[in-house]
Amino acid sequence: MQIKYRVGVMPGPWPAAGRDFFWRFVDLCEKSEIDSVWFSERLSSPLPVPEPMTAMAAVAARTTRLKFGPSVFITPFRTPVLAAREIAMIDYLSGGRMLPAFGIGVEQEREFLAAGVPFKERGRRTDEAIAIMRRVWAEDEVTFAGEFWKLDKITVLPKPAQQPMPLWIGGNSEAAMRRAGRLGDGWIPSFITPEQFRVGVEKTQAFAAEAGREVPDDHFGVLFYYCLDPDPAAARALAAPFIPRGRVDDATLTRCTAFGPPDLVRERLEEYVAGGGSKFILRPMGPPERALDQLTQLATDVIPGFHRRDG
Repeated sequence: MQIKYRVGVMPGPWPAAGRDFFWRFVDLCEKSEIDSVWFSERLSSPLPVPEPMTAMAAVAARTTRLKFGPSVFITPFRTPVLAAREIAMIDYLSGGRMLPAFGIGVEQEREFLAAGVPFKERGRRTDEAIAIMRRVWAEDEVTFAGEFWKLDKITVLPKPAQQPMPLWIGGNSEAAMRRAGRLGDGWIPSFITPEQFRVGVEKTQAFAAEAGREVPDDHFGVLFYYCLDPDPAAARALAAPFIPRGRVDDATLTRCTAFGPPDLVRERLEEYVAGGGSKFILRPMGPPERALDQLTQLATDVIPGFHRRDG
């Protein structure tokens, strides 16, 4: 199989003119060689964060080439049939450009309380929801009796344009790797070093083999932060105020980000490729007023050459 290498982007911090920034960001992505645009999901955030389902519907309407996805849907927040119907509709209307990825959410119980979902059930709910979504996307009529949901002759129409509909799993825990191996079509973690990623790819494939499955070799990727500046120290200083705290230690952060010149971004991409990655989401960190310049430089100096390496 020929591996196809692709880079997508996720908007970083938003400037005050958020709506104007959103459309400029989308238009830049559509006109460049950026492969896809991704949206984080948080129920509560101190900074503006696009709601992914509605944002992707807007992107689908405004563009003709660009693919899009959530990184990741917090699966327990939604009932699976409703989520499957919305995803199927966007995929259908966009001609098959939706790339859904699912996870269990961050370790903040207050968000699950706000969503009315027991925190301790989030893993089991995610597994059951994935099973339901796969079935209603593919089958004409679904009857299902699970721990959390019961379906009696349920039909979702229109079906997604993509058949089968891809379903990726996010998260860098061993539980996420196991879920990707047992249930997913791909694995895309964040805040993970190239060395940890290589081990995770191997574990995910081992979990898949135990389940009698195989995750395609070109269905592994990573989300990582970057900030472009000729001086790595200056790039890190620009990015520092916008990096979520408490996710990883400083040593790990240094290995799972790229703060410096374009060559450093290319080097980091190649390190993940050596560990089995081929699909990437890059998120610019730094002052919001520099976000579009960061994207433009990435689209000009990094992405075209990286995409052409699959020849």
